[in-house]
Amino acid sequence: MESIITLKNVSKEFKVLNRHEGIKGGFQDLFSRDYKIIRAVNDVSMEIMPGEICGYLGPNGAGKSTTIKMMTGVLEPTSGEILVNGRIPYKNRTENAQNIGVVFGQRSQLWWALPLIESFKLLRDIYQIDEKDFKDMMELYESLVDIKELYSKPVRQMSLGQRTLSDILAAFLHNPGVVFLDEPTIGLDVSMKSKIRDLIKALNHEKKTTVILTTHDMGDVDALCKRIVIIDKGVMLYDNSIENLRSFFGAYRTLRLRFTKDASQLTEDALKKQAAELAVDLKNVYPQVKSISVSVGEEWVDVLLNEDEIPLMKVLSHIQETRRIYDVQLKEISTESVIKKIYDKEIE
Repeated sequence: MESIITLKNVSKEFKVLNRHEGIKGGFQDLFSRDYKIIRAVNDVSMEIMPGEICGYLGPNGAGKSTTIKMMTGVLEPTSGEILVNGRIPYKNRTENAQNIGVVFGQRSQLWWALPLIESFKLLRDIYQIDEKDFKDMMELYESLVDIKELYSKPVRQMSLGQRTLSDILAAFLHNPGVVFLDEPTIGLDVSMKSKIRDLIKALNHEKKTTVILTTHDMGDVDALCKRIVIIDKGVMLYDNSIENLRSFFGAYRTLRLRFTKDASQLTEDALKKQAAELAVDLKNVYPQVKSISVSVGEEWVDVLLNEDEIPLMKVLSHIQETRRIYDVQLKEISTESVIKKIYDKEIE
């Protein structure tokens, strides 16, 4: 099977003016040739197969959006080759646009004042969707989510969750080969996030659409992606499955602790204070152990450690000797924690 997206040694550089301060500096900038070169993407190569849901992850400024813009044809790479659906995106922008869908965070592609069904009909005409295909897609949508009640509602009157749901449906409407989802669940509540994730999975399963997902929400990654690509400062750090990534940290465990009987009455500042005090204590007692870290997570104090360095029960015994524990849980390392360690260069 051939890949639907191919990147070979792709780099993107931007020329940025070194600006001067003040009014005099602003005047100098008008005639200045003092530029610096910023490499936003540096020698990235990957292949994405049809039907995959691939998480494209990285911190802010890592180069994710620049890569997505090159794959959609908005930007031309400085060097390297990109093929999407067998086309060079920036050379065939119209043809490429006809076979991709895009959702960028909270930027709606729907018509603000029109009822949703009219936006869908306009998109049908723009993409020249056959009437039968359009009807089949609408029936599929209605079987997956409660969308009928939104048909007559103008987009401007929708909640953020309803608008995001509608934007995702619009991106899949013309049955594209690839859909790019940039932070699709940002700002949504837990219930709507779950609904959006279920919708993306269902559409991917039904239509075999390739999905490229960029997100900071590790819940999206765990729920949707079998493969993830991680980029930082323009350089690819990882390209493989989530399971393979977690295997690097097989000896890591998260010890979840509650030091208060009624955790719901504990303020966030008090919880942070508990975590900070425990972190100092463990650092003093086990100064040679580098893997131990303490954080706060939803009414719990989380202690992450590597049992290859120190037994979990040894740490727990020490904490029991110095503090009263009301509840304890043991968890495997989360995807979020693993990826944080990649950002911190603890894994290559």
